[in-house]
Amino acid sequence: MSTIAVYPGTFDPITNGHTDLVERASKLFPSVIVAVAASHKKRPVVPHDLRISLAQNVLSHLPNVTVVGFDNLLTEFAASVDATVVIRGLRAVSDFEYEFQLANMNRVIAPEIESIFLTPSEKYSYISSTLVREIASLNGDFGKFVHPDVKRVLQEHYQTA
Repeated sequence: MSTIAVYPGTFDPITNGHTDLVERASKLFPSVIVAVAASHKKRPVVPHDLRISLAQNVLSHLPNVTVVGFDNLLTEFAASVDATVVIRGLRAVSDFEYEFQLANMNRVIAPEIESIFLTPSEKYSYISSTLVREIASLNGDFGKFVHPDVKRVLQEHYQTA
C-alpha cells in the first residue's frame, strides 16, 4: 500500500511558497492530495471553487498531486481518502506553536495519521497568503509571489471591489 499525504490549507490564494512545499512533498510521497478548505470562518477573498481551480492549474505539472476541496474536519477528510500523513508548512518559528498544537490535537482525534512539517525554500519563507492579499488590495506588485493566473484573479477581484 502506498502512502497518501494530505496538504491542507485555505490557499487564499495559493502562493509560490505553497507550490514549493507541494513540489517537495511530491518527491517524498507517491501520492499527495492538496486539500483546499472551504474555511467559511476565515471569509476567504477567493471563492472555494476558484481556489480549487487555481491550485489545480498551478500544480498541474506534478503528476502525483491531486487537488480537491473539503468542508469537514481534516482528520475526517484524511480518513475518507485513506491518507496516513498530513503535511504542514512552517515558515518561521512563530508558526511552530500553533502547528504543534494542531498536530497534537489531530493525533488525539486520529492517532493513525501522522503530521509531517516541511519548510519552504529560503526564497519563499516570508511569503504568506495574507501578505499577498494585502499587497494586492493596495494595488502593489505581488506578481513574484504567485503564479500569473493567481495574479490575474486577485487583480480582477480588487479592481471590482
